[in-house]
Amino acid sequence: MQTTFTPEQLRDPAIERSNEVLRSCVHCGFCTATCPTYQVLGDELDSPRGRIYLIKDMLENDRPADAATVKHIDRCLGCLSCMSTCPSGVHYGHLVDHARTHIEKTYRRPLRDRWLRRVLVMILPYPGRFRMALRLAKIARPMRKLIPDERLRAMLDMAPAKVAAPSPFDAPQTHKAIGQRRKRVVMMTGCAQRALDPEINAATLRLLTRLGVEVVIPKGEGCCGALVHHMGREEETHGFAARNIRAWTDVINGTGLDGIVINTSGCGTTVKDYGYIFRNSDMAADAARVSALAMDITEFLTTLDLHEAKAEPLRVAYHAACSLQHGQKVTADPKQLLTRAGFQVLSPKDPHLCCGSAGTYNLLQPKIANELKSRKVRALMATHPDVISAGNIGCMMQIGSAAGVPVVHTVQLLDWAYGGPKPAALDNPNQIKRGA
Repeated sequence: MQTTFTPEQLRDPAIERSNEVLRSCVHCGFCTATCPTYQVLGDELDSPRGRIYLIKDMLENDRPADAATVKHIDRCLGCLSCMSTCPSGVHYGHLVDHARTHIEKTYRRPLRDRWLRRVLVMILPYPGRFRMALRLAKIARPMRKLIPDERLRAMLDMAPAKVAAPSPFDAPQTHKAIGQRRKRVVMMTGCAQRALDPEINAATLRLLTRLGVEVVIPKGEGCCGALVHHMGREEETHGFAARNIRAWTDVINGTGLDGIVINTSGCGTTVKDYGYIFRNSDMAADAARVSALAMDITEFLTTLDLHEAKAEPLRVAYHAACSLQHGQKVTADPKQLLTRAGFQVLSPKDPHLCCGSAGTYNLLQPKIANELKSRKVRALMATHPDVISAGNIGCMMQIGSAAGVPVVHTVQLLDWAYGGPKPAALDNPNQIKRGA
């Protein structure tokens, strides 16, 4: 794609990167075939190619975002399926992130939109606040039909049947390996997941320590910044990320690490991009080291010499989270681990398409998100599973609200197969569903 940025514009590192991305696009349109929003809406401007044209026009002309451009960029899930399909290696993710930052800086949203987004920024990255908000949502749910805004109704629907108490395992500490220590890692405890389903972190700790891995939860780590990053909130994103980089660098420089293990794939995609985000800052070297050490839990488990497990022969429909398969390019590891553990792994139709969760997308664009959820659940249930497995809490909540079988994290099944407790959701399918 030909671009006409001026030399002065190209002195801005963000513009320079967007120029590189734009020039790599050849207009082929392969991305439209795998774009979830184009599949639902059928509008070229709601496809990656269409959005690329909108972003190019906005950035080249150095103009504030307008309502039409904002509408189509907001409808983008950020699922990155287009990047898995693109034959030219267009890094659409960096381009749309730049567009969202530009929108946030130059476009004044309607008051209700500004208020809603501000509420999400103030609550979701903080487990204590989020836990309180979930409790309030449960109280307010009986009045759901009286609320005209579908986005507010979606927020009420997000509350699980039972709001979990804070887990003591998430506090800063070192969990010693059982038996001879084989490796030492940091585990990212995250933010929203700690409020929605703290058992995922507990299962990760049990499994790793039984496998001889010492797990460090350092003081100072917290939200990765993904939730605010995808809303274009650059300052908050850098603040969250910098805090993690400092916390993890202290451990790296102290007793060393074999990896930074992340069990929420949306977080993993963002942490692996810290090196890019901080490429022009004084934290560039530390950020690059952190990104290089970051691994999804399933990636890390494949580095260990696992003994054979004897799981119950359950039919497990594996849902590939977009952030894992497209963002991190981790596709085979989860299914191979589940198969080796003794489960029968099932792959649904169109596994590349998003479930509609996408961070805060199901709260900000509930109509499109619900359509994608319905399609995904139909595809998963067509495999006739006993349980659905996923590697991202957002996907679990989204799918679990409509699936007719339990939805659990992949690591919970592996923990069970290798000697841990049976996931509670297998005995109580309503545990992680919204509502009760």
